[in-house]
Amino acid sequence: MKTLKINKLILLLIGLVVFNSCVEDDDFNIPNTNIQEPVLDGPVIEISDVLGRLIQEQVSEDDNDFPNPNNGLNYESEVTYQYSEDVIEYMEGYVVSTDEAGNFFEELILQDKPENPTIGIKVPIDVNPLFTRYDIGRKVYIKVTGLHVGISNGVLAIGAKDGNFISRIPFPLEFDVIKRSAEKADLVPLTLGLDEFDDSKTNLFINIPDVQFNRTQALIDELSFASEGFDEFDGERTLESCTSSASSVFSTSTFADFSGLNLPTGRGNMDAILSKNFFGDEFNVVINTPESIDFGGIETRCDPDFLDCTGPSGGGAAIFEEDFEAFGTYAAEGWDNINVSGTDTDWFINSFSGNTYSRISAFNSDNSEADVWLVTPVINMDTTTGEELSFDIQANFDNGTNLSVWVSTDYAGDPTTATWTIIDAAIPVGPSSTFGSFETVGPINISCVDGDAVFGFFYEGSDPSATTRYHLDNVVVTGN
Repeated sequence: MKTLKINKLILLLIGLVVFNSCVEDDDFNIPNTNIQEPVLDGPVIEISDVLGRLIQEQVSEDDNDFPNPNNGLNYESEVTYQYSEDVIEYMEGYVVSTDEAGNFFEELILQDKPENPTIGIKVPIDVNPLFTRYDIGRKVYIKVTGLHVGISNGVLAIGAKDGNFISRIPFPLEFDVIKRSAEKADLVPLTLGLDEFDDSKTNLFINIPDVQFNRTQALIDELSFASEGFDEFDGERTLESCTSSASSVFSTSTFADFSGLNLPTGRGNMDAILSKNFFGDEFNVVINTPESIDFGGIETRCDPDFLDCTGPSGGGAAIFEEDFEAFGTYAAEGWDNINVSGTDTDWFINSFSGNTYSRISAFNSDNSEADVWLVTPVINMDTTTGEELSFDIQANFDNGTNLSVWVSTDYAGDPTTATWTIIDAAIPVGPSSTFGSFETVGPINISCVDGDAVFGFFYEGSDPSATTRYHLDNVVVTGN
């Protein structure tokens, strides 16, 4: 018995030694609930002051660049400002990001106020994890002495400098640069619709009201957040507004703990951080955790009332087909190509690698509205039954699905006066920074359409927010 007690004592002592050796820094695994307010050895400045320094530097060096009208900052400039290494100052801000779920990595996102924030900034630092010390709502002070301020991946950032980029602060400097305050605030997200995004709102904690994920991605393909075979570094999904025609890229790291979960199928609000993609040319919505999404069930979605043909279909021959090979002008071939916005974005015939197709994009058009119809010739649906529609779509440089397909039986040459019914066509979502591949949409049951019908491919573009480039090919209507 005595030997057994001694063995137990030895095991207990070994366990205590192992525990103590694993927890060298109490802050790492067990957050310190008695945080002391730091004693700073220099004055405190606002994030807006940091912004002002960079603007002044840009104005002095970018003589020919026009600054962004939102806050005076040129978000395309490579100019940086370095704080003096001889003057000690601290920038204060509130933490709005967390790396606890793996969707942020080696960076803190700060904003100036817990509620109604006006400016945010990214602080890249070579430390992981960060959430155990810098939890959401925690006020922190960043020692700006010697640091560089600039635009990194399209957003305001402060850190070290690597060429023209703001890079991570080295990990040995963490506790010299970042001072944790005892104050922890309850954040109130800034309400911001998808149609209200602009550069000055990046790095802010926002609440996006009344949105849903693209129907094709959430309901038809049943995609995960970021674990599909085509997801390399980030999974990019399309978030759509239910109150406007706006959409945005919803980005999730493939390393996030929740990357394998399926997208929510309903509709509602979400808390997120507004950011930009790696190239800094497209807004990205990024969440801290899936709990940031507050969606109802599928019955709450705001999808339109689609054409609902329930009769039998299929098995017929082509009663209309167009592959755009040896194609003349749209007018000569009986198609209508009509921009109802009065701008100069249109469909046009293009070819690549021996294949000819119709193409459209609002990219670099400078058109805030580019609503364009491509309408087929009239097709008589009275002499056949079981009709189906199919076509091929290639989505490229995708920043939101802005193509839809409609049918009308009273079209007389003006799309704005015709009666249109939207067709349940699963428009493919392509990559955001390169070309996609042609995918066949359909066959779609259109057997309940009677009379003389036309099919309209409606592009709702806007530069720079809705510029997805589409290639349309092999439009076919079959019937028995």
